[in-house]
Amino acid sequence: MEMERVFEFPHTHMDRRPRKRARLGWDVPETPKAQVELFFGQELGNISSYAPSGVPSEHTTSSLSVKGVARNGSPPWRDDDKDGHYTFAVGENLTSRYKIHSKMGEGTFGQVLECWDRERKEMVAIKIVRGIKKYREAAMIEIEMLQQLGKHDIGGNRCVQIRNWFDYRNHICIVFEKLGPSLYDFLRKNNYRSFPIDLVREIGRQLLECIAFMHDLRMIHTDLKPENILLVSPDYVKVPDYKISSRSPNSYFKKVPKSSAIKVIDFGSTTYERVDQSYIVSTRHYRAPEVILGLGWSHSCDIWSVGCILVELCTGEALFQTHENLEHLAMMERVLGPLPMHMLKRVDRHAEKYVRRGKLDWPVGATSRESIKAVMKLPRLQNLIMQHVDHSAGDLIHLLQGLLRYDPSERITAKEALRHSFFMRRSH
Repeated sequence: MEMERVFEFPHTHMDRRPRKRARLGWDVPETPKAQVELFFGQELGNISSYAPSGVPSEHTTSSLSVKGVARNGSPPWRDDDKDGHYTFAVGENLTSRYKIHSKMGEGTFGQVLECWDRERKEMVAIKIVRGIKKYREAAMIEIEMLQQLGKHDIGGNRCVQIRNWFDYRNHICIVFEKLGPSLYDFLRKNNYRSFPIDLVREIGRQLLECIAFMHDLRMIHTDLKPENILLVSPDYVKVPDYKISSRSPNSYFKKVPKSSAIKVIDFGSTTYERVDQSYIVSTRHYRAPEVILGLGWSHSCDIWSVGCILVELCTGEALFQTHENLEHLAMMERVLGPLPMHMLKRVDRHAEKYVRRGKLDWPVGATSRESIKAVMKLPRLQNLIMQHVDHSAGDLIHLLQGLLRYDPSERITAKEALRHSFFMRRSH
């Protein structure tokens, strides 16, 4: 019997050197009801009415059969697992068109399977969304966004390309081009060793080009993080790592991607820009201060996330490793300096407890001594970058100071960032 081959996925308990503080499920916001209703009611309509033509249904079978079972037919019906995930076996069909080759990963949304596309004669990645209403609705938002992006992304160089989608046994299935590992996966498998600065430059340029493209369309990604940025190719080379001193000969080398080409994925939380958006967005580590303080947010929350990502690529570690709002804000002040008083004065009622007399209530409001220590050990942004970057450090620090400006109205735009001197340098 063929054994299921499961690709490594970023579960922190499997890491050889886990993040200092593991990411937790509750740090990832769910798609808000208002957003679902906006897209689902006004733009998408009924799921069933969106079934694309030419997509085989679960009942489609080939006339060729072996021992009474259709060769390209659907497998026997199985119940979903307790969490609503699709139950499958490697080697089975997913409709008559796709054959399941392996499992690539799993998340709160569902699973991603590597499948063979019989029609196009290529491997694809199929996201099979959990058979639960809110996830199905979020998947329909993602499909709408992907289709809109695809219309404008001529050449498909910025965002992952949607090939197809269909509704199979109560699961929305989205077919994507198959890409390489995420930046987070690459870091994790490389023992969280930093990327060379010239690679960070190329990745940063492409990421900002994608964000500028989305912002021109009045779209906000809202969940940018290394997990949602994929290398186009899985190929890598090994280079000497002079910063590591270890007895293990493998420690003298680190992996570097052969190609810097990337694509952004996961548009399930993407929304159109509009006034008074104040629900929680972004995965914790990449969440902008205006989101935490309840001040409302717009496209500039993506820019803050880009700043956090660039620091992580340079250092190998997430910039703000925390799961608690006050500690998170205190970490920001430690790295970037004090929060502006005008922002602290306008906090919403949920964030009032983090402020006292116009200042952050820290360290008085800290939950533990460990929390205070976690904040105290963080260096200033300039020192952090200079510890890890050999050349271009000055340019990068100046760029990051623009990307990580507290006041979203003063934060530089993606287009302004692309004109920064950091991106004017030629790679060495």
